[in-house]
Amino acid sequence: MQQGGNAEGQAGRRTVLKAAGASLAVAGLGATATACGGGSGSSKGTVTLRYSWWGAEDRAERINKTIALFEEKYPKIKIKTDFQPYPDFWKKFNTQASGGNPPDVFQNAIGFLRKYDAKNVLLDLNGQVKAGNLSMDGFRAGLEKFGEVDGKLLGVPVGSNSLALVIDKPVYTRAGIKPEQGWTWDDFDEAMVRIRDRAGRAGDSGMYGVMYLYDLYLRQNGKVFFTEDGLGFTEADLTQWWTKAEKGVRTGLFADPKKVAQIKPKSALSAELAGSEFTWDNFTVRYTSEGKSEYGLAPIPTTDGRKTGQYLGSLMLSASKRTQHPEEVARFIDFMVHDPEVAKIMGYDRGVPTTQAQFDAYRPTDPVNKAIAAYEQSLVEADVLEPITPHPNGADICEAAFLRIAEELGLGKRSVADAVKQFFTESKTALAG
Repeated sequence: MQQGGNAEGQAGRRTVLKAAGASLAVAGLGATATACGGGSGSSKGTVTLRYSWWGAEDRAERINKTIALFEEKYPKIKIKTDFQPYPDFWKKFNTQASGGNPPDVFQNAIGFLRKYDAKNVLLDLNGQVKAGNLSMDGFRAGLEKFGEVDGKLLGVPVGSNSLALVIDKPVYTRAGIKPEQGWTWDDFDEAMVRIRDRAGRAGDSGMYGVMYLYDLYLRQNGKVFFTEDGLGFTEADLTQWWTKAEKGVRTGLFADPKKVAQIKPKSALSAELAGSEFTWDNFTVRYTSEGKSEYGLAPIPTTDGRKTGQYLGSLMLSASKRTQHPEEVARFIDFMVHDPEVAKIMGYDRGVPTTQAQFDAYRPTDPVNKAIAAYEQSLVEADVLEPITPHPNGADICEAAFLRIAEELGLGKRSVADAVKQFFTESKTALAG
């Protein structure tokens, strides 16, 4: 689940939202966690922690500034950094974890918690909370629970986001559409028709591969994409969803996937192929930088006019079970999620700050980030947010398969029936591991 204000750039948006490249099989990670740790000491009594994350240069610049602040406050703790684009990050992390040498602390996401917990890689931070080295107080909207799995604290959230419908505001105005909290899928379908007929473009970029949107739709209907140990929906459910997506493309309500593929890495929305697009709220900056129009955030359509199925997602900081310096790691994480100056430096790069102290410390002045903050606040006030089920081991492989197969379906390489069958076949294998 990206993942902030810069979003992760083009590649980050696609990979974090749709989990492309996340299907990296993990092998040989079950070694006992007793070998040498990731950190190192020195004769001067200093400790060095290795910290890894995914992202681009602009994120690295911000993070390096926060590290300088941390090292000023904790002069005996030094931070050695490493970062890569999203797919490369997990390739390297798998190699390090397989070799028993993962970084002491690293950026993580919910799709990987159970996976790496099962491989004995993640440190349960509850002990450090009890020791007073890490505080889980002061988090917004229940986010302190986001990194908990089976009673273990495997990640601490650093930024929140939620799915939204990003709209081309002039197009929606021209079509006479004003999306409001509680609007239904029938309202959305009608809006797609009006945009096509009045604005001369597809209403939306399409919903073939947006797994997290399908999850919300399932949650609205009493199901979920992932349960704790598998899939929470049937082949018939997915057949219905992908059939609607295919019909929408055929009737011009959704953008032609072949045209969408041709204009990548630009989005269908900013390229004016579509009037809206479902994505994470903190990716909105991407459209403003790419396109010529004015963009806004609209609510997720509902089944019953009330339940959106939404939750606040988050990037997290996790720790290695092999670290030789769990106390220092905990202090580092605590600093990064609570210190107000960190929020002023990071802004919404990784999402809206998760603690109230950091949320209050950074008040955006630009219209786009102000809209992101207002959107998340509107979700809290509307009381639509729900808990999220931690994804099962193998979820990342399922996510990658969903995206890949959906793209093949959209490009006409598979029928709906074949695509559904292929997804369930691959998922069964992934979740059985």
